[in-house]
Amino acid sequence: MKALPFLCCLARPTALLRATVMELAILVGHLLLYPTGIQQEQHRALPGTPAGPDLATTDPGPELAPAPDPDPDSALSPSLSPSSRATLLPTEGRAHPPVLLLHGFIDNRSVFVLLRRSLLRHGWRHVEALNYSPLTCDLRKAAELLGRHIEQFCERTGHSRVDLVGHSLGGLIARYYAQRLGGDLRVRTLVTLGTPHGGTRVAPLMSAHPLVRQMRPHSDVIEELARPAPNCRTHFVCFWSDLDQLMVPAGTARIDHRDLISRSVRVSGVGHLALPVNGAVAAGIREALGAEEVSAESAGATSVA
Repeated sequence: MKALPFLCCLARPTALLRATVMELAILVGHLLLYPTGIQQEQHRALPGTPAGPDLATTDPGPELAPAPDPDPDSALSPSLSPSSRATLLPTEGRAHPPVLLLHGFIDNRSVFVLLRRSLLRHGWRHVEALNYSPLTCDLRKAAELLGRHIEQFCERTGHSRVDLVGHSLGGLIARYYAQRLGGDLRVRTLVTLGTPHGGTRVAPLMSAHPLVRQMRPHSDVIEELARPAPNCRTHFVCFWSDLDQLMVPAGTARIDHRDLISRSVRVSGVGHLALPVNGAVAAGIREALGAEEVSAESAGATSVA
């Protein structure tokens, strides 16, 4: 029996080494895929629906597009007329809500290639990935522009609410929109993967970047998200890993807020970059998004992998 603590001590470095090797392999693969995700996704109108505003051809402004626009408000303002809305397909209530995927810091939509394929193979009809610009310097502004994209997404798909999956910084942007900008009217479920909800202390030298400073513990953004959020309707599901080396401490990737309907899913032996491509995590995401309703009483901690 005395040997068990020693064996546990040996097991963790082994798991850490395995996760690190996997992270490096995923990084190499992602670097190869990265050029395929630089441009915004091309969107096609659903059969029988008007084309509507296209996020790929309508420049959404400097925070959520590869190139800045001199007048982002004028580019984002077009919307479907009431007569156009009436012709949208009656998908509401007949299918899973559309899913919008939002990547992390200095990344792009190519990180979601496997997760997107998994969702489409298991019955999700509308899955899109959104790029925000590497020039983004303010999380709040990115959240505002995310909201505009979601409005257009709803117009195009005929749904009144959507589900979001955000990796790392993408999850924090999505949470800010849902919690602080009234986005809970549009966002049914938000799934976050390795998102620093409580702020992360990793890589202090990177604090020169404004977005990194906003992801620090006790930053203005983190403090704002800690404020009361009564009647927020969005359900939050947080996947966090015990071996996520970018979340310091690891538990910062969980939401600890008395007003929010949230639950945490612990992932064992998976690094930060692996979260969007891990099969067990993908299955957990499908389960979370497929649930009809997540009640406040279900908040707690579960485990995968």
